[in-house]
Amino acid sequence: MKRAVTVEQLINTEFSLIDFNDQWAASFGKPEVSGVWIFWGDSGNGKTRFAMQLARELTKYGKVCYDSLEEGARLSMKRAVIAENMISVARKFLILHREPIEDIIMRLAKRRSPDVIFIDSYQYSGLTKRTYIELKEKFPKKLFIFLSHAEGKHPEGRSAKFVRYDADIKGRIEGYKVFPVSRYGGGEPYVIWDEGAGKYWGIEDHNN
Repeated sequence: MKRAVTVEQLINTEFSLIDFNDQWAASFGKPEVSGVWIFWGDSGNGKTRFAMQLARELTKYGKVCYDSLEEGARLSMKRAVIAENMISVARKFLILHREPIEDIIMRLAKRRSPDVIFIDSYQYSGLTKRTYIELKEKFPKKLFIFLSHAEGKHPEGRSAKFVRYDADIKGRIEGYKVFPVSRYGGGEPYVIWDEGAGKYWGIEDHNN
């Protein structure tokens, strides 16, 4: 049986936080450097571009790896890496070429393993509700960020929908905007690309 935590113990517990500022804080608050986030959207709406922006920001707080299960180390990924200047954080950012979850688990069990793990996409990971829970419970101090296909305005598939309800931060991506819901505050839409968002939503509306 797990030991109960008293109110005093919880209040006195210090958590490692991501000290987001500016637009990041306005959208996502000040989250912990652990847990689960998920973002979903249709192709061509800015998912990969946003993921690179977020990954670059998170290298300020630890080592980041990006498991490109869907695209792999292909031209489209190269273009995203160049567009978001990921070379500037190359020492703390690693791209994995379609590394299966079993290998990710072995990688994370090693010393000095990544602190933040992007998995793109959830559908290509093969995770089920059970194996997802096992993964996050095995590495409670890691931050897992899943990118997901969309089914309407929701993640595609029952398992991905469960992750959405379980996640600390979640966001639908449409028209180069992220519409976030966070347990840590924030909540304002995050604009991935001003020009693209302006064309999609209307120039006068792209900051709303």
